[in-house]
Amino acid sequence: MLFGKLGAPDPELLAREVEHFSSKEAARRDEILINYFGEESLNRIADRIVEFLFASPTLPADAKALDVGAGSGFFTIKVAEKVRTRLPKVSFYAMDMTPAMLLSLVKKGGDVQPFIGLAENLEGSIKEARMYLDIPYKFDAVFSTLMLHHSVRPEKVFESIRQVLREDGKALIVDLCEHGFEEFKKEMGDVHLGFRLEEIAKMAGNAFAEVHIEKMHGICCECSGRAAEIFFAYLYDVLC
Repeated sequence: MLFGKLGAPDPELLAREVEHFSSKEAARRDEILINYFGEESLNRIADRIVEFLFASPTLPADAKALDVGAGSGFFTIKVAEKVRTRLPKVSFYAMDMTPAMLLSLVKKGGDVQPFIGLAENLEGSIKEARMYLDIPYKFDAVFSTLMLHHSVRPEKVFESIRQVLREDGKALIVDLCEHGFEEFKKEMGDVHLGFRLEEIAKMAGNAFAEVHIEKMHGICCECSGRAAEIFFAYLYDVLC
């Protein structure tokens, strides 16, 4: 199995995650996101990712950008379309561990190259994907939206992202702040109940030279009265 080859820390748990998303969410992932966050909030998140990509350090005209844990491509496609209005030659790539999710992404079009992989081992995932696809080894920018709480070893995700960034590259992770909704593990296949900002700062600081973390006010995950806030972690391989 690919995940075993990539050194997944818990292949059985990962297999259950893939099964959950294949059978319960792949076909209606976008609908689930909209129901939880609202379309206006999701657009605000996408706009913040775009702002990050246009901010310093400036992307080259032919930049390569990677969405880690892209899922159905809800954010990937939105971000790619907005970025290409100013930088039409930027190439976008989307990695996810669930083939059914990537199939949903492909059906949307948008000229995004998908590949299967593991967030904790992007280098190995890219090496495997390059046997069949034209995937670069390094990227100018990496972003990941609402994926980290599904990862088995989130601390490894930060190092994994740093390893595939080009010199002066940058990354952005968007995810849930810590919450107490234990039922999310069953309902949505979550592995972690969000994160304390101190946890994120420590994990990110072990991998990146400069880290900035902030919350986006007015955005929260809502379902039957439950809410979990969103954080943005801006990561740079060199001091800005």
